[in-house]
Amino acid sequence: MKNLKKLILLGTIAVITFSFTSIVKTDWVVPAKYKTMKNPTDAKDKENLAIGKTLYAKHCASCHGKKGLGDGSKAPELKGDLGDFSSAEFHKQTDGEIFFRLIDGYEDMPGFKKKIASDEDRWLIVNYVRTLKN
Repeated sequence: MKNLKKLILLGTIAVITFSFTSIVKTDWVVPAKYKTMKNPTDAKDKENLAIGKTLYAKHCASCHGKKGLGDGSKAPELKGDLGDFSSAEFHKQTDGEIFFRLIDGYEDMPGFKKKIASDEDRWLIVNYVRTLKN
């Protein structure tokens, strides 16, 4: 009976520990392959930027705001830091890092791998958010 109680206690602790560590991400780690990934689209093409702006307005602005300041209409409902796409800190990231974060999602931010299925469209959003500098 003692062994059964110990086994149940250990099993309960293991389940709680596993659940907690699998739910809580302590850092939004970008895999190495994305850090060096090159954007295959023309970031200066006006048509590309217009498409990126339209996609951003549709998928991103409600949380991140029209100018990427983290002040969108849904922002007050969210817990996490929505970032400031105009900041020097944001622009230190490589295009690949931004691309990964767009498809992966983190905390309140959903991943957009399925919602924006086209890699090209995701890259065009990356190009557009690059224009949101101070």
